[in-house]
Amino acid sequence: MAVVHGLLRRSLSGASPLPSSLRGLLLASPQELGRRPASSDAAAAAEGDVADQLRAAREDVRHLLKTKPCHPILVRLGWHDAGTYDKNIAEWPRCGGANGSIRFGIELVHGANKGLMTALLLALPIKGKYKGVTYADMIQLASATAIEEAGGPKIPMIYGRVDTTSEEQCPPEGRLPAAGPPSPADHLREIFYRMGLCDQEIVALSGAHTLGRARPERSGWGERETKYTKNGPGTPGGQSWTPEWLKFDNSYFKEIKERQDEDLLVLPTDAVLFEDPSFKIYAEKYAEDQDAFFKDYAEAHAKLSNLGAKFDPPEITS
Repeated sequence: MAVVHGLLRRSLSGASPLPSSLRGLLLASPQELGRRPASSDAAAAAEGDVADQLRAAREDVRHLLKTKPCHPILVRLGWHDAGTYDKNIAEWPRCGGANGSIRFGIELVHGANKGLMTALLLALPIKGKYKGVTYADMIQLASATAIEEAGGPKIPMIYGRVDTTSEEQCPPEGRLPAAGPPSPADHLREIFYRMGLCDQEIVALSGAHTLGRARPERSGWGERETKYTKNGPGTPGGQSWTPEWLKFDNSYFKEIKERQDEDLLVLPTDAVLFEDPSFKIYAEKYAEDQDAFFKDYAEAHAKLSNLGAKFDPPEITS
């Protein structure tokens, strides 16, 4: 029986009608999209083919990024699929994590995921070309490739993630970080420690805010436009953390530390990185040493992309 995704069963406020080609992808059965062959011989024969498909999908993402400045939202899509992981829950997929569940409407309409329909509309047509690539792998591949194509470090990715198959397997709302909690340091630790991440990884991953903008109509944070965003690229508007918000480097830490440009965004969860004694050790280090930041970021991003994932076949590299 075909899986009818929540994207088509639920009305998403403000979403444009889905193209007919995308409806076809969302109505495909598990046997048609992202499933591995059942027999061990067939699985072994297919593993090389899946690796080829992953490489081809990555090239398609690279081409997309050359034609559309969508790096930040693809990174966010990968993070929000993986970031629901709860290390205290052993059962898959109830534990959440990188399992492709964000493609279902019941999860996509979570408050923290506002605007991510745009990212799905970019990623899913590529996924539809490669039947051996799961949704979970496609989402994480697009996120890592966006970092690399923006000038960031090579992420040591592995693939073979198994997909959730129904909206009943989606995690509850409330597992992702908020931008302005009453106690930012405590909130960050509560969220990221639940995933099994440490202070160093919290700070390193925060550095991905060197990419992108906050839009008040989505998050409630940021200005409607600034001198850095009023002319795009892409849809104009929003407030960025850095002047060159499509370039991945360590400027986020430099700007947060100096706080001299009123056109740049500083959220409470950004400012606390230089206020909390433990966070500050790493934030100061990354502001001074981009190579150190790139090394730690690549490791933390790879770890995040694997949280809660079940691999079958195990850990294809591409």
